[in-house]
Amino acid sequence: MPDDEFLAKLKAFEGREVAGLTAPDEVNQAMIRHWAQAMGDTNPVYVDADAAAASVHGQIIAPAVMLQAWTSQGLRQTSAGRGSGDGAMSAQDELLNLVESAGFTSVVATNCEQEYSRMLHLGDRLMTRSVIESVSDEKQTGLGVGHFVTTRIEYLTTDGEPVGRQLFRILKFKPGTGRNAAAATPGDDQSTAADAAPRAKRPRPGITPDNAFFFEAALRHKLMIQQCSACQTLRHPPQPRCDHCGSYEWHPLEASGKGSIYSYVVNHHPQVPAFEYPLPLALVELEEGTRLVAEIVDCPLDQIEVGMPVSVTWIDADEELSLPAFRPANVSWKSA
Repeated sequence: MPDDEFLAKLKAFEGREVAGLTAPDEVNQAMIRHWAQAMGDTNPVYVDADAAAASVHGQIIAPAVMLQAWTSQGLRQTSAGRGSGDGAMSAQDELLNLVESAGFTSVVATNCEQEYSRMLHLGDRLMTRSVIESVSDEKQTGLGVGHFVTTRIEYLTTDGEPVGRQLFRILKFKPGTGRNAAAATPGDDQSTAADAAPRAKRPRPGITPDNAFFFEAALRHKLMIQQCSACQTLRHPPQPRCDHCGSYEWHPLEASGKGSIYSYVVNHHPQVPAFEYPLPLALVELEEGTRLVAEIVDCPLDQIEVGMPVSVTWIDADEELSLPAFRPANVSWKSA
C-alpha cells in the first residue's frame, strides 16, 4: 500500500528549481565532427564550411539532437560540480536520496522529449535552467514498482537567448518487484513451478569459419584468442583479416584467463527468458591485451568496479554451448 505521507513529500519537490549547468566549452567543430562520425551522419552542413554557407543556414550548425551533449557532465560529478557552487545538495539530489531511502534504488531513463528554438552555431555557449516537473504516484511497471521523475530543462545561450527545451523522465524502482514478481501469487510454490518449466536455452551464437575455433575451445573450457601469424597482433572478435598488417594468416592462442574489468553495465531490461536478472556484463581486458564481453559471476553487484582483477570461469549452458564468464580474482584488490 503506497504511503500517503511519503508521496506528499515527493510531490513537494514539484516546481522546485534544480541548479543550472553552464557548458564547459563553446559549440565547436571538433565535437560536432566526432558526433557526426559516431552517428554516421554525413550531412555536410555540420563539417563543410562551403556547403554550410550555401545552405539555408548560411553557416556550420550543430546537429539539433546534440542539445543535451553540450552541458553533459561526468558520472561522478558532485552537487557542486552540477552547478550549486557552494557544495550544497541540489533539489534533485534531495529528491533522489529520498526516493532511494525508501528502497527505490534502481533507475532507468524512460524517455526524452526535445524542442528546438534555433540551430546552434560555432561559438555559442549554453547554459540550462531546470525544474522538477513532476513526480508520479507509485506505479507498477514491468521493471518494478517505482516513481517516474520528470525534469523540465530549458537551454539558453549565456547571453540569455532560448535555443531549446527538454523533458527528461526516469523511473526509480525497487529491484525484484518487476513482471516476474508481480505474476507470483501468495502460496505459490515457486521452486516447484520452476522445476516444472525447464529454462529456455540460451540464444545460439552465429558460428562462422572465423569464430568456430573460439566456441569449440570453450566447450573444452579453453579461452582462445585469434592471433595474426604475420605480425602477432591479437584480435577479438575474430575476423578473417588482420587490421594491423592485412594478413589473412592466423592461429589461435590460449589466453591465461586473467584480466581486469575495463567497463561494465548491469542489464535489467529487456529480459530474455534464458538469463537471470539483474545481468552484469563486462568488457574484460585480458592480460594479453585484447578485450572481450562476458558475464560477471560470483560477485555482488555493488562490488563490481572498473579495474577489478578477474579470472575466467565457465558457464555450461547446455551440452552444445559453454561460454567464458569472469569472477573476482582478488577480493581485496583495492588494498593490494
